[in-house]
Amino acid sequence: MVDEGYIKYRCERTVGSPPTEESVREINAYRQHLHLLGLIGHSPQQNVDFGNVSIRAPLPAKMIISGTQTGHLAQLSADHYCIVLEADITQNRVEYQGKIKPSSETLTHAAIYQLSPKIHAVIHVHADSEWQRLLNKIPTTAPEVAYGTVEMAQEFARLYRDTELANTGIAVMHGHHGGIISFGTDLAQAEQRLLQHLEGHKQNGT
Repeated sequence: MVDEGYIKYRCERTVGSPPTEESVREINAYRQHLHLLGLIGHSPQQNVDFGNVSIRAPLPAKMIISGTQTGHLAQLSADHYCIVLEADITQNRVEYQGKIKPSSETLTHAAIYQLSPKIHAVIHVHADSEWQRLLNKIPTTAPEVAYGTVEMAQEFARLYRDTELANTGIAVMHGHHGGIISFGTDLAQAEQRLLQHLEGHKQNGT
């Protein structure tokens, strides 16, 4: 059974509108660029979509994040994003509003935002060859920890504390083949940190 791209947390939708087009304008532009580079997309072999982007949202919301299984779409509208109101890592529960369920990696994004109030953007992409090259050369999660789990969320707290992750803002997800995550004070920094580590995409980076 394929164990990629599917939601593993308890997902609860509340009454409320999806994000506005204005609120996702910037995140959508970066997400579209990452899709153009092939870092967000669809895997024919596994028949699942991959890659997601989020930004920290004004309180009381936690974040705005791209919806699950949207990687195959070159362009998204505001309806393809949702507002995460609560992401309880210990209870493995996400509460959101919008027309689409949040990404399967929402708890990991939430854990990263909890690391520092200075973090305002998180990018999760897939790049198989670069993932292999960077494995254990930059901060890397434990191989037994699967994507979309409470344990994966907790791994980032360990990496932030025990490795150079706090300074570099990029990590490899060992138990999530091809998975690489970056973060920053804004989307520009998160993307820059990502692309400067991906040799095959440097010439196309912004």
